[in-house]
Amino acid sequence: MSEPLVVGRIGRPHGIRGENTIDVRTDDPDARFAAGAQLATDPAAAGPLTVERARWHSGRLLVRFAGIGDRDAADALRGTWLVVDPDDIPSSGDPDDFHDQELVGLAVVTTAGDEIGTVAEIRHHGQDLLVVRRTGGGEALVPFVAALVPEVDVPGGRLVLDPPPGLLDDTEP
Repeated sequence: MSEPLVVGRIGRPHGIRGENTIDVRTDDPDARFAAGAQLATDPAAAGPLTVERARWHSGRLLVRFAGIGDRDAADALRGTWLVVDPDDIPSSGDPDDFHDQELVGLAVVTTAGDEIGTVAEIRHHGQDLLVVRRTGGGEALVPFVAALVPEVDVPGGRLVLDPPPGLLDDTEP
């Protein structure tokens, strides 16, 4: 199994019949949390868990897992990470579609060949941001858009950056 891919984290119980809120960490929650889906867990001893039912309520995903029939059993799962093997996720077929774990660790160089650092993490906010750990120390936040990142070479272990003036300037907070 490749490094597991987190798709959610179990939150507080909802109601008395064993449903949990889910902190969703996937772009396709309807597929990942479909009835019958089996999810590995971290810690592993908590699972695997099988989705019995999932529904949206007030903007939150509520999931009932098979064998979890009351609030106390649901509460015992709170904080458990739900993970899948990334090899089990079908490719979208889009050459510009990447999973976070494919990008983390890639060397970052400019189009001129200057070494910048390494992708440390990806932050998903209004726009995806690459957190680049700079070779000389510190971090740079780079919007993950084609205009700034014209090339991602996962097999080659590098990401090419075409930074506009000022993007990589060192500034004091």
